[in-house]
This record gives sequence, structure tokens and C-alpha cells, in this order.
Amino acid sequence: MMKNVLMALVATTFAAVAFAQVEPAVKESGKAVAESTKEAGDNAKAATSTGPNKSMYKAKARVHKAKAQVHRHQANKAADAATH
Repeated sequence: MMKNVLMALVATTFAAVAFAQVEPAVKESGKAVAESTKEAGDNAKAATSTGPNKSMYKAKARVHKAKAQVHRHQANKAADAATH
């Protein structure tokens, strides 16, 4: 009986540690996808608009692209840290 309780405790501890390592990678991947989606939306707005707003949408798309690259890099680092 005591052995079963100890095994359950060890299994729970390892599961919590594994989740703590994977969670940052998943969070950063989600942020990267969100920024990429915003970039696509701003590029679509820029393609259909004319005048002063077009350059504003293009600038916003560049910002979203840069943020997405940062989040992808952080997600890769977190995934590497989780596997090592």
C-alpha cells in the first residue's frame, strides 16, 4: 500500500516538472502564431487600401513580423531547455 502511494507521488511530481518545462514553449508558440495572424491581416488591409493608411498598415505588419520572430526564437529556446 505504501509503495503504491509513493509511486503515485513520484509520478505526479515528474508530471508537474514536465508540464512546467513544456508550458513556456507552448505559450511562446501561441504568441508567435497570433502575431503572424495579425501580420497577415495588416498585409491584407494594406493591399486593399490606398492613401496614407497603406503605409501605416505595412508598418504594423512589419512590427508583427518582428514580434513573431522573437516569440518563435523564445519558443525554440524553451523547447530546447525542456528537452535537455
